[in-house]
Amino acid sequence: MANIERSLVLIKPDAVQRELVGEVLGRFEKKGLKLVALKFTSIDEATLEEHYGHLKDKPFFGDLKKFMMQTPVVAMVWEGLGVVDEVRKIVGSTNPREADAGTIRADLSMNVPSNMVHASDSLESAAIEIKRFFDDVELFSYEKLTDRFHFGEGI
Repeated sequence: MANIERSLVLIKPDAVQRELVGEVLGRFEKKGLKLVALKFTSIDEATLEEHYGHLKDKPFFGDLKKFMMQTPVVAMVWEGLGVVDEVRKIVGSTNPREADAGTIRADLSMNVPSNMVHASDSLESAAIEIKRFFDDVELFSYEKLTDRFHFGEGI
């Protein structure tokens, strides 16, 4: 089987507030990635401290937690060939003003942390983050009719 991977994507409160959930989700669908988990969920402070623990010492950490708790987020798991890298290409640079045109962040946002989405940055992070937001029973495996066109024969 080819190198099929999974990656976590969170659609952040700014995208929810601006009613851009469908637009963001559609970018991944248009690429041909397979949606294997999806939910609208609130994130508590403990989960945010774990998820963004690498930023705990930054002066903006308190504001980031407050921002991420202001509305629910859309948590998703996408599957595909090299999906972590592909998702990050679609998302664009963390700073939207430095992101390439055509990416979610360049097209739809202007600043950090209101940069629309969080995306796993490695396979290792993806595995940890997926478990943080989803139970195993919430992750689906299924054959999609277009898999062979997106991922190649023999998938």
